[in-house]
Amino acid sequence: MRRDHGAHQGIRLVIPAVVVEADGGSRGNPGPAGYGAVVYDADHVRVLAERRESLGVATNNVAEYRGLIAGLAAAAELGARTVAVRMDSKLVIEQMSGRWQVKHPAMIPLAKQARALVAGFDAVSFTWIPRAQNSHADRLANEAMDDAPIVDEVRAVNSTLAQRDTEVAGSRSRGEPRATAAREPGPGWTGAHGRPTRLLLLRHGQTELSIQRRYSGRGNPPLTELGREQADRAARMLAAKGNIAAVVSSPLDRAQATAAAVGQALRLPVRTVDGLTETDFGAWEGLTFGEAAQRDPQSHARWLGDPSVPAPGGESFDAVRERVEAVRRDLVALHPGANIVVVSHVTPIKTFLQLALGVGPSLLYRLHLDLASLSIAEFYPDGGASVRLVNDTSYL
Repeated sequence: MRRDHGAHQGIRLVIPAVVVEADGGSRGNPGPAGYGAVVYDADHVRVLAERRESLGVATNNVAEYRGLIAGLAAAAELGARTVAVRMDSKLVIEQMSGRWQVKHPAMIPLAKQARALVAGFDAVSFTWIPRAQNSHADRLANEAMDDAPIVDEVRAVNSTLAQRDTEVAGSRSRGEPRATAAREPGPGWTGAHGRPTRLLLLRHGQTELSIQRRYSGRGNPPLTELGREQADRAARMLAAKGNIAAVVSSPLDRAQATAAAVGQALRLPVRTVDGLTETDFGAWEGLTFGEAAQRDPQSHARWLGDPSVPAPGGESFDAVRERVEAVRRDLVALHPGANIVVVSHVTPIKTFLQLALGVGPSLLYRLHLDLASLSIAEFYPDGGASVRLVNDTSYL
């Protein structure tokens, strides 16, 4: 949700100096999250713009950064040249001031996005303020969290977990064997504990564009006959595995058709998740690698070397990572300790693996994923992660 003051009927006001106050919160950390941002005039009297948005499941720090980004974007829309940012997040203020390093993988693209906005102003200052002085943005953030449709789902999951923990505690008091190890160790040397949410990452089956090795992003080619057969074989393999709690899919037809086969085999409904859609390749949609490089040689070279650079009229890999990270948080929060089939595309699946491995963007360019291949990433409640499988096609 977004509310604006100060810009009406297509008229853009030019305000030389503004104050931006932003806040973000998470009820559970991670949990249902949202941000709020408000832009004042330089005297901190008149409200020029407001922003608020629910974020699904996220951490406090992610929500704080998203609030900052929204506030800076609103200031840019107003034509401001000088911005005084005031927030009660010590982390965001110190990182944006350059005194603290940004180390967490989820924060890096957000900080990069915020700095890109900062570069568009003549001057930006960052000041920490107590929460009591940030009440307007705090109120907007709480309104956004109240709006989050995922709140009730998370509450239901937490209620189920609490009931299960009570039952486990009761069985221990009766001397019964422990059913679930709350501190069950993770695999190998990861050091992670608890039962992970296991994402079974299935790429869609073959389409005509994939045969021709063309950029296939938001275009909607159907599965070929072989693609439908690949989907059926993958579905039978997953049904044989069993113990799968949910199936989620990209909204694009090739993924939906693959997911439908899986859902039918597992007797589970398919939930569509927009964040699982493929990268928007913009002007390169339908072109081969060579054709795109020949058409826009400089842009294509920059795109290959910098994940923040989008295809012309399209989307950057940093933007894909941000939405895939949001999906990951939602799935872990809604399905703790469960096995989930995620039907998606090359870039989102690679991004899930990148997040699980904690590696840089080079993985996006070096890892090959076959059509209808299966990869498995696990995400633990304590923040740990591991990769169990990559590009399995043995069932095909």
